[in-house]
Amino acid sequence: MSRIRQHVRGTRHTATAGVAVATATLLAVSLSPAAHADGRPTRATAVEHAASALLAHASALGLTSAQDTSVRDVIVDKDGTQHVRYDRTYRRLPVLGGDFVVHLARDGAYRGADRATRRAVSLPSVTPVVSGPRAARLAVNALRATRPGDRLKQVKAKPELVVDALHGAPRLAWRTHAAGLDSLGNPVARTVLTDARTGARIDAWDSIETATGDGKALYSGTVPLETTQSGSSYQLKDPTRGNTYTGDAEGKTDLCFFGICFSRAPATLFTDADNHWGTGTTADRASAAVDAQYGTNETWDYYKNVHGRNGIAGDGKGSYNRVHYGSNYNNAFWDDSCFCMTYGDGDGTTFGPLVALDVAGHEMSHGVTSKTAALTYSGESGGLNEATSDILGTMVEWYANNSSDAGDYLIGEKIVKPGFGKAALRFMDKPSKDGSSADYWSSSVGNLDVHYSSGVANHFAYLLAEGSGAKTINGVSYDSPTYNGSAVTGIGRDKVGKIWYRALTVYMTSSTNYKGARTATLNAAKDLYGAGSAEYNAVAAAWSAVNVT
Repeated sequence: MSRIRQHVRGTRHTATAGVAVATATLLAVSLSPAAHADGRPTRATAVEHAASALLAHASALGLTSAQDTSVRDVIVDKDGTQHVRYDRTYRRLPVLGGDFVVHLARDGAYRGADRATRRAVSLPSVTPVVSGPRAARLAVNALRATRPGDRLKQVKAKPELVVDALHGAPRLAWRTHAAGLDSLGNPVARTVLTDARTGARIDAWDSIETATGDGKALYSGTVPLETTQSGSSYQLKDPTRGNTYTGDAEGKTDLCFFGICFSRAPATLFTDADNHWGTGTTADRASAAVDAQYGTNETWDYYKNVHGRNGIAGDGKGSYNRVHYGSNYNNAFWDDSCFCMTYGDGDGTTFGPLVALDVAGHEMSHGVTSKTAALTYSGESGGLNEATSDILGTMVEWYANNSSDAGDYLIGEKIVKPGFGKAALRFMDKPSKDGSSADYWSSSVGNLDVHYSSGVANHFAYLLAEGSGAKTINGVSYDSPTYNGSAVTGIGRDKVGKIWYRALTVYMTSSTNYKGARTATLNAAKDLYGAGSAEYNAVAAAWSAVNVT
């Protein structure tokens, strides 16, 4: 449901041969405070330690003089353990699957690393045989093929030369973003990965991650809102949560290509005379804004109070919401380029306004994923990307403890209309109830749409939280089976959220598949509760119950 874009963040280091560059960086960060008040290393100190580790362990990390690295994210645990996540380039070209996480002890000693791929990144040439314009045409054709019968408008494509290390031996490739507008003026986009020597398609995925939802504008009842007074009126802007705010898109859409926006739908800030917003009906445009702002608040609070993450990017800065986007737009999405959430109003038959609490938690969790593991939005990694948003979005819903939208293990249950034909978008206890999702892992699960391959991880999370078999929770009936016929005992949803978040932010990489997710969550459980603990053993049992061994 979010637009996934590659971002290069943090300090650049030249590997191995770039000692001078790395040294200059070390000098710069050494001027920062060396430790928090509680004695833990600071972010700058962690980056300094990691830079030393890159130089000392370049060979083990597959780094060469032809490669550069940049810091994407830094986590410092309470015990001082440090985890620094890097992106990699080869001869200045982004390396898909080149990301890795360096793990360091409190004193900066190197403990190891998790790499998206262990293949050596080296190419005989970075000169493509297939031209950029040809790659662009192939991507446009691929986009049109996904919309048969729909006359797309303003279709453009921008190819970018990359090194693909995600799909076998590293090779030169064109990553091309094709985008346009459908017949209603709503955005459509697809990313196509093309072999730059042969022209063969390597992979393709939607650039707008969709978890289509629906809403009535006030799914959450009467909720508290922090606002900003401006003269004699109030603005729907929260100064206590990084100045997050909600605006009206006025039925308009963005015109963006490849991260460059020629025009954007507005986000006209909602204002009110008496600080009492909306009426709980779609007749008042502010009602949808209440739900959107409330969803942002609860998601912010969940990540901060449960995981210690200050904002989606971890930097204390607020995002913003746009409601009433497009015409009958059956979608909601997180967009990194504007650092914003966007909600359509639905078509009124299949979906209503897409501003439900779990949808907000889902979409904003895509923002967290893009700032951390950046799970590739195709194959098993794409399923894990979607599952991460389902799992953590569900945790937001439980965290909110709102009687009007009580916690459950259904995705988007508030937004579906009778025309959708099902009670929810997805069902975590038995994903196949939606007619398409996988309950268990198989060798072909990576071929499914990412919203359906996510079922394996969603099922794992439900089993780990609540256990197998029939039960009623918060008035909702569930009956969760297992692949191996085992009886799984749950450890509670709070522990599941903590394990998954740590696995995402510390151990997963862009290429993590289901086997890798098992390892990542076991490592997280070991960190949090100890090797051989009941929680550690439950994680192993829940993965086995969905055939991930």
